[in-house]
Amino acid sequence: MSYSLDPRVFLFIALGLLTAGLLFAWYRAATAATRAGRTGDGWSGPPSFYEYAVGSVTNFFDTLGIGSFAPTTSLFKLKQVVPDENIPGTMMIGHTPPVVIQAFIFIAIISVDPVTLVTLLVAAVLGAWLGAGVVAKLPRYRIQVGMGIALLIAAVTFILAIFDIAAVGGEATGLSGANLVIAFGCLFVLGSLMTIGIGMYAPTMIVISLMGMNPAVAFPIMMGASAFLMPVAGLRFLKAGRYGLKAALGLAIGGIPAVLIAAFIVGSMDVTIMRWLVVVVVLYAAILMLRSAAQERRAAP
Repeated sequence: MSYSLDPRVFLFIALGLLTAGLLFAWYRAATAATRAGRTGDGWSGPPSFYEYAVGSVTNFFDTLGIGSFAPTTSLFKLKQVVPDENIPGTMMIGHTPPVVIQAFIFIAIISVDPVTLVTLLVAAVLGAWLGAGVVAKLPRYRIQVGMGIALLIAAVTFILAIFDIAAVGGEATGLSGANLVIAFGCLFVLGSLMTIGIGMYAPTMIVISLMGMNPAVAFPIMMGASAFLMPVAGLRFLKAGRYGLKAALGLAIGGIPAVLIAAFIVGSMDVTIMRWLVVVVVLYAAILMLRSAAQERRAAP
């Protein structure tokens, strides 16, 4: 009898090792800073109810594909939970455990062709690390305007598809040939944009659907890409000490049960409901993108 090892096992092992490394480094860094008497900047004491709530709410909607960084930033600024300069590190470290759990769940429960999954994960990670320098040189607000308009057009296209006026999406769980090459290029670019604060969730849903794949396939791809990137980025913030310990713990502890609840909802959705979810996510992302572009433009010298 022949036995074939599921290739997803290697992804799980690699992701588990990365996450374990971050958690160990986080424990050591937090212990050392506490012993050194660090206080203030959201450091001492247990997380507040508000910090737990932010972790729960943002990770619940993150699991549905809405994204967590923009809502977390807004909620943190609303109550001045941590200094603005520490918000990115707090989110990158605190959201890592819930996002890793998302990746494990969706890679396990949603069927994706292994070659397609690994190829697109590699594309996003390479884009984040190799393409960031190129993308970062472009005017940020112009990228945001372009993506905002593209997302609005995509939302209209999806609505037409829902009412059988246009064909978008399908039931495929994998790509090959030219389509896989095109998708690789798209995910490379989206990975690059992620490093300058432009979320990849909604655009990934669009790419997957326009390639004729089931929209649900976007979840293991976009969660997996984020899960591989965030532990590595989190290590940099730990080394610099640029995060709030209380708030990061609140995001992690509050987010984990929320992820488990939301994952059940996503895993039980049919294609039509999933397409409506994509419309909501894309419209939300488009509005945020265009609003951010206007703010960037006003702030530009």
